[in-house]
Amino acid sequence: MLTLTPSTDGPRDPVPADAVLPGGPAGSDARRSGDLATKPARDLTPRPASGVVGWVARWIDGWWAVALRGPSALMSVLTITLLALATVGFFSIPAAGVGLLMLVPAIWGFWGLGRLERHVLRAFTGTDIGPPAPGTTVRWRRALGLDQPRLQAVGWGALQGLWGLLAGAIVLGLLTQAVSLVIVPFIATAAPDGAVRIWLTTVQGPVGYAAAVLVGLALLVLVPFLARGLAMVDVALGRWLLGVDPQRQLREMSQRVDTLTTTREETIDSVEAERRRIERDLHDGPQQRLVSIAMTLGLAQTQLDRDPEAARALLDEAHAASKEAITEMRQVARGIVPPILADRGLDAAVSALADRSPVPVTVNSRLHERLDPTIEAIAYFCVSESLTNIAKHAGARRATVDLGLARTLQGDRLAITVTDDGAGGAVVGAGSGLTGLKQRVASVDGDLHVHSPVGGGTTVAITLPVRGRRNA
Repeated sequence: MLTLTPSTDGPRDPVPADAVLPGGPAGSDARRSGDLATKPARDLTPRPASGVVGWVARWIDGWWAVALRGPSALMSVLTITLLALATVGFFSIPAAGVGLLMLVPAIWGFWGLGRLERHVLRAFTGTDIGPPAPGTTVRWRRALGLDQPRLQAVGWGALQGLWGLLAGAIVLGLLTQAVSLVIVPFIATAAPDGAVRIWLTTVQGPVGYAAAVLVGLALLVLVPFLARGLAMVDVALGRWLLGVDPQRQLREMSQRVDTLTTTREETIDSVEAERRRIERDLHDGPQQRLVSIAMTLGLAQTQLDRDPEAARALLDEAHAASKEAITEMRQVARGIVPPILADRGLDAAVSALADRSPVPVTVNSRLHERLDPTIEAIAYFCVSESLTNIAKHAGARRATVDLGLARTLQGDRLAITVTDDGAGGAVVGAGSGLTGLKQRVASVDGDLHVHSPVGGGTTVAITLPVRGRRNA
């Protein structure tokens, strides 16, 4: 069996399969992706790198690549047939959609041939190109074959139809010519004058026969190595369009690690900024209020015997100040995690925010179940910060908050949209508070988009991954 040796131009296994990437659970996801990217599809049979024995072993294995051209040519005929059917079906769609009856089966036919190609490559080259990428498209598109894996199978079929015939013709033509040259002496015995015509050359005589045999033997030596190189093209096409491309997955892993590193740093900065904010709010608000209460109570104590009426007034003042301190403490606590969020969920907590907002806010919620506490806390913070920005900077007369679930290619997402009719002009990173929102959203692989034309109001669209609620 042919064993294709991987290219030595780059690192063979740059990331160990058991490497643990930074970033906590998300890093674990990246590590699992790394298993697919760097783990060899199957253990390649070790071959001597040099020497006559290694050369002969590679030459023998090369005949598996020669044999591959047979099923590959048959696969090409089938893919060309399906391609013709799909083309006719596509251009027949305007005819009351009749073309779908040909197009959809053709697409699924490509998908079936792609699965067969995996087994063919494994049998003849010892290479497993890996499973296809998981489809994340909605069901109706997958049923029609319009998702990425099936469309890639169509692309593979179009290329395979041409490549399989071309490579088969090259290998079969050279192999036939090689065998013809080797048996020239035997053919010459049947010729009347002992002359054999090959291409544009006539071979006759012992010297001509010997030269033809030598050329034929040289071709027999070279054909398996040429077939090995052509088989590597088949493997590359399969990995690119039907299976797992290690280099592509490695690039995705590298991007994922960079994203995790950036979001981790931003999350740490965001948490530290939040800690400083809470410390500042406590120092400037409740702490100063409590110091004032303590001083007022001290004065009331000194006046209690000499001037009871003055002491009573000071006690009343301390009592009022204590109520204000309680109110300020509640406001600080709401900036962390309000009790209503833990008790009644995101819908009720956002409605409470809207009731306290100085700008009239309309809340439209389509949430019917509780979400993960972490996602709810981040969503609450985003809405709270957005409404605060509207009250302080937008100059809006009204605002709207929409909460709901959206189905995307990445799965179900919590979609939050906060809009206002204010002055607009909000920019992420311009001190508007949107930077902190972006950091919090990115920490859980969410997305934040801001559309804020000057004079046209502001729309903040946030999507967060939906995770099941964990039991406490």
